[in-house]
Amino acid sequence: MLKGLGDMAKLMREAQKMQERMAEAQSRIAEMTAEGTAGAGMVRATASGEGEVKGLKVDPSLIDGSMEKEVLEDLIVAAVNDAVRKAKEQAQEELSKLTEGLPLPPGFKFPGT
Repeated sequence: MLKGLGDMAKLMREAQKMQERMAEAQSRIAEMTAEGTAGAGMVRATASGEGEVKGLKVDPSLIDGSMEKEVLEDLIVAAVNDAVRKAKEQAQEELSKLTEGLPLPPGFKFPGT
């Protein structure tokens, strides 16, 4: 019966280590940034590893009035979506490093990624 307690203690230590590694990964993810572009790079958006848009740059030539407002809005949306998608991919890659060697089902994704 005591052997079972030793196994449980080992399991608890492993769970604690995993929890610590997860917190470290989440910290690295929060510091990551990804850039998305549209319109041949004339619109650029930056997103954090958590998917929050941090910045937007629009080439001044697009603002001179020659481009239709709707086209510019579409380029901005495309750049933001590209940045958020890339940020999520980076976050998923970082989290997948934690799960290497663990018996998780194919395609497993952590909640929120």
